[in-house]
Amino acid sequence: MNSEKLKKLTLAGALAALTTVATLFIQIPSPTKGYINIGDVLVNLSAWILGPIYGSAAAGIGSAMADLISGYTVYAPATLVIKAGMAVVSFVVYKRFAREQKSYWALLAGAIAAEIVMILGYAVFAGVLYGSFASALLSVPENIVQGVFGAAVSSVLYAALRKRSTRLSAFF
Repeated sequence: MNSEKLKKLTLAGALAALTTVATLFIQIPSPTKGYINIGDVLVNLSAWILGPIYGSAAAGIGSAMADLISGYTVYAPATLVIKAGMAVVSFVVYKRFAREQKSYWALLAGAIAAEIVMILGYAVFAGVLYGSFASALLSVPENIVQGVFGAAVSSVLYAALRKRSTRLSAFF
């Protein structure tokens, strides 16, 4: 394994752990059997720092681990797929818009696109799980709250980190 891959793998493990901690740190239980958390901040940061492959692994594994630890085991497989998908979408949209927009707006576009994946992904999963897409729509408002927070904070935080660190740019 070359040095660059080892760095990315190590950072992916660290970001997966941070994603787990961020998801567990603040959990606001919801009436629809889920919870609102701040893990999406790390999902987007993982994507932007590591790219779509390692970033999606860190985001998906870290988020799914939080579900397993906190007793939401039934959600873990869906979380793995949804959060990994969020990271891929976040990275791809960011890279697409970064060519045309200032960096912050490209970050925000990537984060918003990722949060849409989260909102739709959990709505579909809940619809299948509970056998009712009407009841699954009840989770949409709380996921929107989580999504707005995650998109705003991750965009601001990454922009600030990137200004302060030349090393962050080395991963792209």
